[in-house]
This record gives sequence, structure tokens and C-alpha cells, in this order.
Amino acid sequence: MRLPTPLLGRPRDERIDAEVVSAVLDVLQRGGYRAVTIAAIAQRTKRGRSSIYRRWPSKRHLVAYSVVNEMGATPATDTGDLRGDLNAVVGTLLRAFGGPLRQALPGLVADMANDPDLGEAIRKEVLAIRRKSMRQALSRAVTRGEIRGGFDVELILDMLTGPFYYRALFGHARISPRMAQEAVEYVLRALKHP
Repeated sequence: MRLPTPLLGRPRDERIDAEVVSAVLDVLQRGGYRAVTIAAIAQRTKRGRSSIYRRWPSKRHLVAYSVVNEMGATPATDTGDLRGDLNAVVGTLLRAFGGPLRQALPGLVADMANDPDLGEAIRKEVLAIRRKSMRQALSRAVTRGEIRGGFDVELILDMLTGPFYYRALFGHARISPRMAQEAVEYVLRALKHP
């Protein structure tokens, strides 16, 4: 979810983006969505509010960008086979939920329930982009003949990613590389030719 590069003026400073993302994730983790304000992030990063507003027009955009930055927008890179593509997907989830996003997720989800605009921003700017990438990986696999067609794509995507979100939200079990690998194997079994 990068903003277009401006035609005039100074180029974006990636260090500022990284500082801001780190500060947003830290504030989300400690205080939830309500605690994130442009003023608070500007103060934490020692940047002017106008500098932040030039990059992100609102708090919702800032939070969505930070989550995308932590999780990655296109998790299903084309590795040439579905197993590799799905391993790439779960790899991005392992990294994201191994970091500050794991602690930030419960508060963010609660705030999404109370703020329809935030919920829409996260669904549109985070989840939709990632799910599109995963749909493309499944489509490539069907075209290559690796898996059967005619399955419920949305359910398969939920089966692959759901354990990460569920475990992060409820904390009943660990998010581990083994769990990630098992999620991939279960999905691959479900998609095999009869």
C-alpha cells in the first residue's frame, strides 16, 4: 500500500517509513488502536505531524499501512509450485505473528468491531491484497494441473491462514514453524486430485 512517488519534491525517505511503522506497531501493542494518534506517532519518531500526514492521510491509513508492512502485501510469491507458494504465505504469517503484530492483533480486532471505517480499511488494504495474492497462487496451481479445480477458494484461504489468527487472538496454542507446515500439508491434501 505504497503511496505513489511524487513527481516533484524530495523522494520518500524509507527510514521515516520504518520508524513510523515500528512506532505504530508498538503503540498498537501497548494501547490498541485508540492509542494511535498522529501526534503520538510524530512525537515518538521525532517527526512533524505534517511529515506523517504527507505519507498517510489518516490514522486508519497509517495503521493499515503498518500492518501491511509487517505482514507483506503479496505473500504468495510464484515459486513454481503450490507447496512453495503456500510455504511463502505461511512464512510471512510466522514472521508477522512472531513479532509485535501478535500482541497488537487482539486489540486491533476489538477496535475494528467498534469502528466500521477501521474494519473496512483493514479488510480492503490488508486482507484483500493478501488474499488476492493467495488466490493467484491457487489459480496458477490449477493451470499447472497440480491440484483439482472447483473448490471453495475462500474456505481454502481461511483454512491456511485461520490457525495463525485464531492462535494469536486466543493464545490457546503456539504459533510455530511446525504448525505452519502442517497447515500447508492439510490444505494440499484437501486440494489433491481425487
